[in-house]
Amino acid sequence: MTVKINISYCDHYQGLPKPVYQTTASSGLDLLAAVREDLIIEPGAYQLVPAGIKIELPCDFEAQVRPRSGLALNHGITVLNSPGTIDADYRGEIQVLLINFGRERFVISRGMRIAQLVIGKVTRVELLEKAVLDETIRNEGGFGHTGL
Repeated sequence: MTVKINISYCDHYQGLPKPVYQTTASSGLDLLAAVREDLIIEPGAYQLVPAGIKIELPCDFEAQVRPRSGLALNHGITVLNSPGTIDADYRGEIQVLLINFGRERFVISRGMRIAQLVIGKVTRVELLEKAVLDETIRNEGGFGHTGL
């Protein structure tokens, strides 16, 4: 299924390639760093990085900003508020909050792939109050209830 989404490019995005899926089976579009000059994230620090795009989602969709596994594995760089949620009524620039969990400073350069944008359908629910919930085998078993 293909859904058409309107996109607008900020002035500081000029000259960068359009967001694309890297393979035919990719679920996320790459977000690029639309910075004018290099940004440095020191170990333990975080930085808001402009992606230079704005999108117009249909009312029953959302977008999630997710980390790139290669940045996490190779450098300890991830999206701090992962996944970052973009609601359908947001029209501002998409920005990515990156944190450096690595041991070395990390340089973000113009056009670097910094995150993925995954767009999905939203199911809205109606919450119905109930004094006692139905029993299950698991019941209130939470963190670690099935072992390691």
